[in-house]
Amino acid sequence: MAAADVWAGVFQAACVLLILVLLFVPLGDWMARTFTTAKDWRVERGVYRLIGVDPASAQTWQSYARSVIAFSVVGVLFVYVLQRTQQWLPSSLGLPAVPEGLAFNTAVSFVTNTNWQSYSPETTLGYTVQLAGLTVQNFVSAAVGIAVAVALVRGFASRRSGTIGNFWVDLTRSLTRILLPLAVVAAIALISAGVVQNFNGFVDMHTLSGATQQLPGGPVASQEAIKELGTNGGGFFNANSAHPFENPTPWTNVLEILLLLAIPFALPRTFGRMVGDNRQGYAIAAVMGTIFVASLIAVSWLEAAGSGAAPQAAGAPMEGKEQRFGILGSALFAASTTATSTGAVNSMHDSYTALGGMIPMINMMLGEVAPGGVGSGLYGMLILAVIAVFVGGLLVGRTPEYLGKKIAAREIKLSSLYILVTPTLVLLGVALSFAIPPVRADMEKTSILNPGVHGLSEVLYAFTSAANNNGSAFAGLTANTPWLNTMLGVVMLLGRFVPMILVLGLAGSLAAQDKVPSTAGTLPTHRPQFVGLLAVVSVIITALTYFPVLALGPLAEGLVK
Repeated sequence: MAAADVWAGVFQAACVLLILVLLFVPLGDWMARTFTTAKDWRVERGVYRLIGVDPASAQTWQSYARSVIAFSVVGVLFVYVLQRTQQWLPSSLGLPAVPEGLAFNTAVSFVTNTNWQSYSPETTLGYTVQLAGLTVQNFVSAAVGIAVAVALVRGFASRRSGTIGNFWVDLTRSLTRILLPLAVVAAIALISAGVVQNFNGFVDMHTLSGATQQLPGGPVASQEAIKELGTNGGGFFNANSAHPFENPTPWTNVLEILLLLAIPFALPRTFGRMVGDNRQGYAIAAVMGTIFVASLIAVSWLEAAGSGAAPQAAGAPMEGKEQRFGILGSALFAASTTATSTGAVNSMHDSYTALGGMIPMINMMLGEVAPGGVGSGLYGMLILAVIAVFVGGLLVGRTPEYLGKKIAAREIKLSSLYILVTPTLVLLGVALSFAIPPVRADMEKTSILNPGVHGLSEVLYAFTSAANNNGSAFAGLTANTPWLNTMLGVVMLLGRFVPMILVLGLAGSLAAQDKVPSTAGTLPTHRPQFVGLLAVVSVIITALTYFPVLALGPLAEGLVK
């Protein structure tokens, strides 16, 4: 790879990291004020009256969880009905109704903030479904994630409280004060940079050779902004952020990476402010940043090295990558989108080298906590912090406490169950796909493009992406089949809401406790030692859980000479 390309990639990564550092305090503080102020905006009071909510009333964790589930169920039904009645809706572009299985999978996908797409969007969905269905869910699914994270933070900050806040207030404020204003600014910036925003439908264009080609248009920039900002990832076009109408230049590539990282990396500051100790926020951010940078370096190095005869003969592994982004710009996007729960891609991960493609998979297997999705990254890392405190206490004989809250049997059980949910879903889904003879035959005949070891990696990536609500894919897998539409849909639902219920249960348990004073036996959780412990715990849990299946897939493929 040319030296100029290397320096260009380093410059892009440095710009992203520098701007994230600059945004950390102001954005984090704004979000903390959003969820601690007693003042409601006029538009928010109107929303509360419309839905019949008293903003001054707080909810128990059980009531908060019921509100999350009820709101999400309504969202799934609404998006499903929109797709099934698409042919009668305005701006349908003459497209038919989406088939039942695919409509179920897509509705679940966008409501769970996964945005897995088993279809080509520009030839499947009209503008009404894209806007009223998918774009709306891009906003509200991200807001649900923020709300649950804030509820957990309140659990740490509260003292002898039976409540953890009001879901409807947290949801509304997430939309009106954070996501909507930032998305408007981002959409304007994207439009100015050349991202498409129109209602033109399909336009016939004459090529230089005299042929006719249909080019799609659409309200792309408005969806692209919240797609990245809310760590959603669903593309307006099948090529996602590799499409020049979604991501035309290296400049927009950097902007989109910043959008998908900004809120997750700033939330630890929000956490520190809300618990009254900024050092705790810096500790969490340090762990997130360390794992993210390690992931970025690993995937960049493995892709630039280009192991294999074909990449070496071509000079670089550019298959599946856009020339305007290059290897390092593609690797930066891949690391960012899988370290969060975004799922957007500007290159095809299926075309990465075997070991290079394994790194995005591992990012998801970590639980997407570095920095993770909007909201989900913070509460995932706080769960790991609880585990780390408990492990640290066992190792050195210190009292297992975190932020003045005792980590007892109930807290450890809830945290352990949280850790076990997604690996169970991933490994069970992969196992059933190959253990049931008719399903295996269909997988091998219809779904898997590359048989053998890489085929296993494709299926493993799909279930990892679904269970962790990421949405990116090894594009060689054909997922629009009855088995995968159903199974991936079920995995997305369970992977989103079972962990959320466990998080809210933990928040309720912590909120009910009084704070205990720190003593000489209390493990400090703001020092470098704890940062290192938390990082090691995060990686080791993943390695022990997934190493056997990784050895059968990408490791086996990558180690073949």
